[in-house]
Amino acid sequence: MATNVLSMQGIHRSYRTGPEVLHVLADLNLDVARGEWVAILGSSGSGKSTLLNVMGLLDRPDSGTYLLDGTDVSTLGDADRAHARNRLIGFVFQQFNLIPRTPAIQNVATPLLYARVPKRERLAAAQRALDTVGLSERSHHQPTELSGGQMQRVAIARALVTNPAVILADEPTGNLDARSGEELMTLFDDLHDAGRTIVMITHELDIAARADRQLTLADGALHPTPSNNHTPPVVASTTTA
Repeated sequence: MATNVLSMQGIHRSYRTGPEVLHVLADLNLDVARGEWVAILGSSGSGKSTLLNVMGLLDRPDSGTYLLDGTDVSTLGDADRAHARNRLIGFVFQQFNLIPRTPAIQNVATPLLYARVPKRERLAAAQRALDTVGLSERSHHQPTELSGGQMQRVAIARALVTNPAVILADEPTGNLDARSGEELMTLFDDLHDAGRTIVMITHELDIAARADRQLTLADGALHPTPSNNHTPPVVASTTTA
């Protein structure tokens, strides 16, 4: 079993806009240890979405190496990438991305449906995931019958149902009020305490402070986030160009 769940080395990603080439990620390096919680901050347009898409196997880097749970996903074809994405990554988005008019338990079971897990097994796994996020009594409620915080808990249960190697969370409290956001972050604290590996994109310093390590994406690379107090800055294992 690999020590690092996620290891990205020398990642480059650029886009051509007419005659110009925009270098979004430039020689980016990131190692995330098993059980670690890493928060990634960055200003608007810094490339956080691009980084998330590369980490989540939704986009390919132009160059560089990406090891996910010990597998070099840089070299995988489309079908194998889709399989690795479904098996190894649990996504939590700002928009809950739940299937409308579909009970919570079936929303949660969707990744297992794609993995062709038998119905009885996937529904049992989905119920366990809902129990984990405190929604055991809401399993047959549709999204319209749930609050925003409950919908995001369903989304987290869906991320957990395949027992992924890493949870990728993109601004998970962005659509929640302060109370629901705090409750959700307490759930992330619990998941981290249970040994889950989490990479969270956020622009909120107080949320990032809950993580083991805070990194800032700037000029295409990751840097340790400066401390706002008199304690020494966080030392990151990430190296940058």
